[in-house]
Amino acid sequence: MTTEALPSQHPAPGVFAKLSTAAADIKIAHSVFALPFAVLGAFLAAAHGGGGPGEAAGASIDWPRFSGQLGLIVVCMVFARTWAMLVNRLADRRLDASNPRTARRAFASGRLTARDGAAMLGLCGLGFGVACVLFGVIYGNWWPAWGAAPVLVWIGFYSFTKRFTALCHVFLGGALATSPIAAAVAVDPGSLSSPAIWCLAGMVLCWVAGFDVIYALQDLDHDRGAGLRSVPSAMGAGRAIVVSRLLHAVSFAALMAAWMLEPRLGMVFAAGVAATGILLVAEHAVLARRGKAGLDMAFFTLNGVISVVLGLAGIADVLF
Repeated sequence: MTTEALPSQHPAPGVFAKLSTAAADIKIAHSVFALPFAVLGAFLAAAHGGGGPGEAAGASIDWPRFSGQLGLIVVCMVFARTWAMLVNRLADRRLDASNPRTARRAFASGRLTARDGAAMLGLCGLGFGVACVLFGVIYGNWWPAWGAAPVLVWIGFYSFTKRFTALCHVFLGGALATSPIAAAVAVDPGSLSSPAIWCLAGMVLCWVAGFDVIYALQDLDHDRGAGLRSVPSAMGAGRAIVVSRLLHAVSFAALMAAWMLEPRLGMVFAAGVAATGILLVAEHAVLARRGKAGLDMAFFTLNGVISVVLGLAGIADVLF
C-alpha cells in the first residue's frame, strides 16, 4: 500500500476550515452503515400495533407526527456518529501518527488540535442532547432525553477497547447496533416488545464486527508493535478471516430471524435478505482473491450496498 506525503503540521485556519477538515476526516458518507437501519427501526416502530388484517401498515402511521420524529432521528444520527468519530480520532491521534496508513488524519497530523476536537465534541454532544430533549417537548416521549448521555458514552467507548481486548470489533458492532433500537424507542418505546427489532440489532452487531475484523487486517503489524488488541493481531490473518466469516454467518441468521418474526416484513425484504447473503459471500470472495487490495471493495462498497438494500426493502414492505 502506498502512502502520500504528510500534510502541513500547521492547524487549519478559521472555524469553517476546521469544520470542513473534520468532516472530511471522519468521512460523513460512512453514515450509510448505520442510518438505513435506524430509519427502518423507526418505520417498524411507527407501524407497531397498527393496521388490521388486509390493511397496509403504512395506512396506520400518523404521518405528520412520524415525519417530525424521523427528521429528529436523522439529526440525532448525524450528531451521534460525528461525536463517536471525533472521540476516536482524538483518543487515537498519537497512535494514528505512528501508523503510515492513518498519519494523514487531521488530529494525527496536527491540522486540528485537541482543543479544536474538544470544542467540536461539545457542539455535537449539545446538538444530540437538544434533539433528544425535543422528543419529550414535542411528542411527550422523554426516553430519548434520559438515554442521551448513556448512548454517547457507549458509542464513544469503542475507541478505547482496542487497548485491552481483542473484542473491540464487537464493541464497535454494539455501538452501531443501538441505531435501530434507539430509533424505535424515539418513535414508540412499546415497539421494543417486537423481537424483530432486537434481531435486527443483533444482525447489525455481528455484521459490523465481521467487517471490522476484515478492516483491521491492514493494521496487523502496526497493532502488534503498538500493543493494541484486535482479532488479527491476536490470532493472525488466516484465523481472523475465519472469525469474520463466522460473525457474518451469525449476522445472516439474525437477519433471517428478523424477517420470520416480523409479519410486516414480506417478500421485498426477503429479496433483500437473499441479496445480503450473496453480497456477504461476494465480500469474502473478493478478500480471498485480492487480499488487502480488495479491502475497499469488500469493506466500503459491498457493505454500503447491504445497508441501503436492507433499509429500502424493509421500508417498502412496511409501507406496502
